[in-house]
Amino acid sequence: MPAVDKLLLEEALQDSPQTRSLLSVFEEDAGTLTIYTNQLLQAMQRVYGAQNEMCLATQQLSRQLLAYEKQNFALGKGDEEVISTLHYFSKVVDELNALHTELAKQLADTMVLPVIQFREKDLTEISTLKDLFGLASNDHDLAMAKYSRLSKKKENEKVKAEVRKDVAAARRKQHLSALQYYCALNALQYRKRMAMMEPMIGFAQGQINFFKKGAEMFSRSMDSFLGTGADMVQSIQVELEAEAEKMRMSQQELLSVDESVYTPDLDVAAPEINRNLIQKAGYLNLRNKTGLVSTSWERLYFFTQGGNLLCQPRGAVAGGLIQDLDNCSVMAVDCEDRRYCFQITAPDGKSGIILQAESRKENEEWICTINNISRQIYLTDDPEAVAIRLNQTALQAVTPITSLGKKQESSSPSQNPKSSELENDRAGPPAAAAVPEPEELIAPGTPIQFDIVLPATEFLDQNRGGRRTNPFGESEDDTFPEAEDSLLQQMFIVRFLGSMAVKTDSSTEVIYEAMRQVLAARAIHNIFRMTESHLMVTSQALRLIDPQTQVSRANFELSSVTQFAAHQENKRLFGFVTRVPESLGEASLSTYIFESNSDGEKICYAINLGKEIIEAQKAHDPVSGC
Repeated sequence: MPAVDKLLLEEALQDSPQTRSLLSVFEEDAGTLTIYTNQLLQAMQRVYGAQNEMCLATQQLSRQLLAYEKQNFALGKGDEEVISTLHYFSKVVDELNALHTELAKQLADTMVLPVIQFREKDLTEISTLKDLFGLASNDHDLAMAKYSRLSKKKENEKVKAEVRKDVAAARRKQHLSALQYYCALNALQYRKRMAMMEPMIGFAQGQINFFKKGAEMFSRSMDSFLGTGADMVQSIQVELEAEAEKMRMSQQELLSVDESVYTPDLDVAAPEINRNLIQKAGYLNLRNKTGLVSTSWERLYFFTQGGNLLCQPRGAVAGGLIQDLDNCSVMAVDCEDRRYCFQITAPDGKSGIILQAESRKENEEWICTINNISRQIYLTDDPEAVAIRLNQTALQAVTPITSLGKKQESSSPSQNPKSSELENDRAGPPAAAAVPEPEELIAPGTPIQFDIVLPATEFLDQNRGGRRTNPFGESEDDTFPEAEDSLLQQMFIVRFLGSMAVKTDSSTEVIYEAMRQVLAARAIHNIFRMTESHLMVTSQALRLIDPQTQVSRANFELSSVTQFAAHQENKRLFGFVTRVPESLGEASLSTYIFESNSDGEKICYAINLGKEIIEAQKAHDPVSGC
C-alpha cells in the first residue's frame, strides 16, 4: 500500500505556523472528501431507489397478471389457456420480485449504509473536533493575552498564579484537542479509502448474487476480483489498527510530560538559560503604534534566519522580514508595565521594534541570540564556540534600562498597502482578440474625478427641507420608500477610486481601460485617499450611502447601467458604465471605478440579478406589455 501523509503528534503542543499550514492541507482534504461523499451518496441512493422501484413494479405486474382472470370481458370465452399462462408468468414474476427485493436489501445494507455511516460518524467527528480545536485555540490565545498583561508588581502574585494556572489549563486543553484532532485526521486518510471501496464491493456482490441466482452469468474471475478487493480492505483495516495503536501510545507519552511544558515562567527564580544560541524561534508579542500615544500588542511567531529576524502570522505560507539583525543592538526595557520586554535597535539608532516574551527564560535567550547574531557570529566556522567565548559580553545585553525615552520608539517599516495595491493593479486585463484602441473608448485628456461627493457632513446642512443635488446629477433624498418594496437588497463595502466620461458602452473593455487610467493617474499624482461608502444594490437602483450618517451620496438608476465588470486579475476592482439622457437628445456616458472588500464578481452578479428582476417585472406587467 502507498504511504499516507500524516500529522506529527509531537508538534501539536508547539502549534507553529508550519504545523498549522500542514493542518490546513488536511482540513482542505477533509472538506473535499465531505463534498465528494455527499455526491457519491446521492448517486448511490438513486441506484437504490431505482432498484426499490423495480421491486414495486414487479410486484404490481404480478398482481395485474392475476387480475386478468377476474376481468368481466364481454368476449371472455376461450381464455382459459391465456389465464393459465398468465398464472405461470405471475409466479415467474414473483420469483423475480423476490430476487429484486433481496438485491434492494443488499444494496441498502452493503452500499448505501456504509457511506451514510462514514459521513455521519467519521466526517461529523472531524467537523466536531475541528470546532473544539478552534475553541481551545481561542481560549489559549485569550489566556496568553491576559497573561502577557500581568503587572510586575509583587503584590499581584496571587493574580499571577491564577493567570498562570489558567494559561496552563488552556494550553493543556488545546494540546488535548489538537492531539485528538490530529489523530482523527490521520485516521481519516485510511478510512476514506475503505469508505470508497466497501460500498462498491457490496454493490458488485449484490449484483453477482442476483445474476447467479437468475442465470449463472458471472464467471469465477469476478469472484476472484471481489476476493482480492476484500483482502485489500482487510489489509487496510490491519494498517489502521496498527497506526491507531501507535497514535494512542504517542498520545499517552505526550500527555505525560512535566507540568513546566504547559505553565509559562514556572521556574522564574532560577531558569536554565542557554546564552550560546545563534538561532531561535517562538511566539512573541509585537508592539505596534496605533496613534500618537496609543499602542497595541500582537502575538506572532518569530524566528531567525541568517542575520535576519522574520515574522510569520498564523496561517501564512512564509515569513516576512522584520529586522536586519547585523550590527543591531538589543536590550531589556520597561514598557507599559509589561514584563519580559526587550528592544531591538538598528545600527543608525533611528528604527527599532519592541517585543515581549512569555517568560524570563525566553526573554533572556532571545536577547542573547539576537546579540550573538548582531555580532555576526553565525558567519564564523564554529559559531557555537565563538558564542561561548563571548558569553560574558552577551550577558550585558540583558541589563534593563529605566526609561524608554533613551531609545526612540518606532514600529517596523512597512509598505503603504494602498500604494502596493496600486502598483499591482497598474497592469490592465490581458489583451483579447479585436480589442478596441484606447482612443476609441476614452477620449485622450479626459479629466478624472477622484472624489465622488463632498464630505458627508456637508450634506447635513441646516436646510433639511430641500433636496440636494450631488455632482452626478442625481437628486438627494434621505428616504428610499421603494427600497422596502424591492425584491433585491444587498449591501457591499466599497471605496471610490475615480470616474470619467467615456465614448462608448458597447463592451466591457471601456471599463478595463478606465481602470487602467484611473489607477495610473492615482499612482502618478500620489493620490491614496479613497472615499469609503456602502453600496446598496436593489432591483431599482444602485445607491452609495455614507457609512456614518447613512446619507445617500449618489443614486444610479439600474436601467441606466449599461455595462458592468470586475477586473480580470484583481478581483476586488469593479466598475460600471451609466447612460444618462441629456437635453439635446444625446446621452452622457460615464464610467465609475470602485474597490470592494469582497469579490467584485459578487457585486456584478447582484447588479445582473437586479436587471433580470426588472425584465421579469416588465414581462409580467400588463401595462408595460401594452
